[in-house]
Amino acid sequence: PPTPGRRTSSLRLWMIVLIIAAVVLVLVIIIGLPIYFWAFDKKFHYYQTSFKIPNIEYNPDFSVEDSKLRTDLKQKISNESLKIHTPKNTSNCPHLLIPVFLFFRSSNDGLKTDVLFKFQFTSNSADTIRRQADNILHQKLELNESFLKIDTSSPYLRDMNKVQAEHILNSCCGLGRESPPVERIADGSVAKKADWPWQASLQVDGVHFCGASLIGEEWLLTAAHCFDVYKNPKLWMASFGTTLSPPLMRREVQSIIIHENYAAHKRDDDIAVVKLSTPVLFSEDVHRVCLPDATFEALPKSKVFVTGWGALKANGPFPNTLREVEVEIISNDICNRVSVYGGAVSSRMICAGFLRGKLDACEGDSGGPLVIARDRNIWYLIGIVSWGMDCGKENKPGVYTKVTGYRDWIKSKTNI
Repeated sequence: PPTPGRRTSSLRLWMIVLIIAAVVLVLVIIIGLPIYFWAFDKKFHYYQTSFKIPNIEYNPDFSVEDSKLRTDLKQKISNESLKIHTPKNTSNCPHLLIPVFLFFRSSNDGLKTDVLFKFQFTSNSADTIRRQADNILHQKLELNESFLKIDTSSPYLRDMNKVQAEHILNSCCGLGRESPPVERIADGSVAKKADWPWQASLQVDGVHFCGASLIGEEWLLTAAHCFDVYKNPKLWMASFGTTLSPPLMRREVQSIIIHENYAAHKRDDDIAVVKLSTPVLFSEDVHRVCLPDATFEALPKSKVFVTGWGALKANGPFPNTLREVEVEIISNDICNRVSVYGGAVSSRMICAGFLRGKLDACEGDSGGPLVIARDRNIWYLIGIVSWGMDCGKENKPGVYTKVTGYRDWIKSKTNI
């Protein structure tokens, strides 16, 4: 048995260890908590204000999202460097201030613009910070002799709730994956959260049938053939998020508009729009894709992405998590070769994939998006998964409804 001396020595050793542990714990609490609250316990707050833009007359084109007048004016305002950074060696100052220009409207002496700012700061003394930010904003505009002038009819930053603000911040189309990877559904890879926030699943009785793309607060664009069997809107539900179960958000379907010339026995005019019963509130995870102008043409060999919850191979299982695959545009001339589709691809269809096969959309991807990145990685919807032979079969690439060919039709139904 151990001697009494050794036992006493062992007890002292444990007491020393416990004391050291207690001291370390106290130091962690004393030093760590302030660091935590300084670095992590910051909340986002949203404020709206108005600026006057003298000497510029209102033009209705300022309200048209893609108009050159609107784009040029927003760029001019952005060049004013309204972004305010945290001053050094000060506490309780805004960590981030991002201006987002909401809309332009007519004013007695020129033009007005409403601007949304997003702040991040420690949760206490929000009112103090708002006053500081307002003062900084006034000083910055006055020192820079900016062409923007404070709207004195609303001198202070006005609070906006988070849901409404995030809806506005994410209302711009095509904001998704920042830069397409080189890595390449059938033989694709799992999509990351918020990479393809316009992707929707169209479901009957909770079962995924087709993909779709969010093009507005209450509109989805998809394939007409998705509704060959189930035509009643009340049977359908739209699901958003990267997983089918659990979904991030769900919406009931109010109406389904199928192209007037579509027929189930044909492949032409395979396009439909779906109106949701309740508008979607945009967020980082759910917002719309851009629609290209009718004149846009994706050149052969262009890199594009197709996404969906379709089968990983012909007659294979459907995944629960959204998948993506990078493919290439193939010219219609090549696609209409006898060895490929023998003339079945019309001018209002796009071929995408590889003649060697393997990478392709598959069963269950129908109606889903084919997108291309343009203008600083803003994503545009150029195709709708329509038809093909098998999945990833050699000389049988995917065929997509060409969105630009139906731009006027989409506008006539949705006003988008």
